[in-house]
Amino acid sequence: MLPGSIPLFATTLAGAMHDLPVLPATTALAAAPGAWLRARNWLIGTELEDLPSHVQRELDAQRRRNEILAGWVQASLVLVFAVFYTLSRKTFSDDTIFRPVPWALGIYAAFTAWRLYLAYRGKLGHAMLMCSVMFDITVLMVTIWSFHIQYGQPAAFYLKAPTVLYVFIFIALRALSLAPIYVLFAGVCAATGWLILLAIAVAAPGGRELITRDYVAYMTSLQILIGGEVDKIISILMVSVLIAIATARTRTLLHRAVAQQAAATQLSRFFSPEIAATIVSADEILQPGQGRQTEAAAMFVDMRGFTRLASTLAPRDLIALLGEYQKIAVPVIQRNGGSITTYLGDGIMVTFGATRPSPRYAAEALRTAEQLLDALGAWAETRRAAGQPAPGVGIGIAVGTMTCGAIGDEGRMEYAVIGDPVNRAAKLQNHTKAEKVLALTTPDAIGRAVEQGYDPARAGEKRAAREVAGVAEPMDLVVIV
Repeated sequence: MLPGSIPLFATTLAGAMHDLPVLPATTALAAAPGAWLRARNWLIGTELEDLPSHVQRELDAQRRRNEILAGWVQASLVLVFAVFYTLSRKTFSDDTIFRPVPWALGIYAAFTAWRLYLAYRGKLGHAMLMCSVMFDITVLMVTIWSFHIQYGQPAAFYLKAPTVLYVFIFIALRALSLAPIYVLFAGVCAATGWLILLAIAVAAPGGRELITRDYVAYMTSLQILIGGEVDKIISILMVSVLIAIATARTRTLLHRAVAQQAAATQLSRFFSPEIAATIVSADEILQPGQGRQTEAAAMFVDMRGFTRLASTLAPRDLIALLGEYQKIAVPVIQRNGGSITTYLGDGIMVTFGATRPSPRYAAEALRTAEQLLDALGAWAETRRAAGQPAPGVGIGIAVGTMTCGAIGDEGRMEYAVIGDPVNRAAKLQNHTKAEKVLALTTPDAIGRAVEQGYDPARAGEKRAAREVAGVAEPMDLVVIV
């Protein structure tokens, strides 16, 4: 045996078992069921059962894709083995002699085709996967064993075959299953197979006479170095253990990644995609009070007369009305680069350039207001023609410096956009009722929008020094028509 093999193997196993708890003798028996359950979870990956159903489905789909890939790799190996066997030199000429390799490859090809079929159908069970591992190793070992027949040499001849290195392909292939048990089983099968081949070579006629302790003689002749063959077995087992550990850790990372992606997808349904991305991709966990300032535009959109409709319409009709309204407004907002910060019942708070920086925030806000007026106006006309309630809309827009960040405490936080422009936009939206218009903004917003490429054709009447509720000083306003 080569120096250092056993200590290295022992070190590897010790590292793999480092995290297992050391139990007193009196508690070991009581802890056995729990330890067995943890070992089973680690080997097979049954901790998947604790994950939400939609995460389980995504992970199952990934495993199914991995098993399909493994099947195609096996099919390619069948082809490689067949080509190598066809091209290799053979010493026998008697057509009646039994040739194991073609039979083994034929059976393996049929089994691989059946395995691929089951993989595509999503019906690969544990027993089938274990059989697949055994078929992989058995075909390889039969192929290696046949070399001494093919070349007319003593059985010890096949121990020199570099084809044994293919076992590492089969072991690594099982890592795609994301379950260490298949990796370890492949390693044990490969080690056992090589041990059987070694025993056959030693037991063959003249095999014992070929045993040597001379490493040079072993490398340059058909002689057998028992230690050298055991080294191969130890290497196979060590690689299996290491790949099994890597597989378990990879599976854990995959589970976390899929769960986080699912959480991000859920977040994007409750927050704007930009806010969800900010929360998920933050380098550090967001803390209350963290934020940044930026130049942006704020918009408030409100359905007119919703309170009155809420008192007259049936709940189902009211929700349907609100759904129609939002189904029209939200795509217009998102198409123009707006980020929906929050829904306020029948109102919508939107920002441009805050959660997602944009050099055209003011122009985007005003174009959105124009398109909302057109789209919601057409919707209201359609409802009136059908004899249904047709609520109007109010829009307020302001621009300036805003602060984006997390507010609240550790137990309950929100990602908010705050600042004077947000307050003014809300008050301008409410002031549209007093001015008897649909949309209001400020000259400053118009000026910035024009600098950013906005066509002010629909920037209508200017109303100077208007008293806006909640604003200390009179404001100059611009009507959007």
